[in-house]
Amino acid sequence: MNKLSATYNFQKAYLFILVGMLFTFASCYRHSDMQTEGVKELQGVWVQDSIPNQDQLLSYTMHEFTFRCDSIYTTMNVHAKTKTMPDSCFKNGNWKEYAKGVYVQRGDSIIVEGIYTKENWKQKGSGCYKQGQYLPRYKIISITDSLVVLQNRFESTPTVLRKKLDIICVPKKRWEM
Repeated sequence: MNKLSATYNFQKAYLFILVGMLFTFASCYRHSDMQTEGVKELQGVWVQDSIPNQDQLLSYTMHEFTFRCDSIYTTMNVHAKTKTMPDSCFKNGNWKEYAKGVYVQRGDSIIVEGIYTKENWKQKGSGCYKQGQYLPRYKIISITDSLVVLQNRFESTPTVLRKKLDIICVPKKRWEM
């Protein structure tokens, strides 16, 4: 192989690497440090008062959602008639779980990406209940000023929520939250 051919092959390989790096970096983007405004109609605290036939169910979860800008905070009041965990965790069949995350609306869906937390909204690494990622997907069935009906993509029972408190979104930097 002559010197000119070797130089050409080296330049070709170098160019191939540069183009690959360009595509890799172009596909990545930095998320803004600012919250977005989220869904205007959802801003506030929403509570679930009941579930159809809840007295006949072996277990069910009542939700409370707080939508603040593009952030969501969820309190789940779990009720269970059958014990599937140690006594110290079961607490007579009533306990709370917490999660927080960010959400977006895509068409008629609310997509949440979050984590399970402790009561103080700090990440939970261990304990009795759920931990790790919180990734519910909801279809918006209906929405008014005082009532929202969501259908969890992974459950058959709709979640009917009543507005308890209005919140006005004032976007903050992520580290101020």
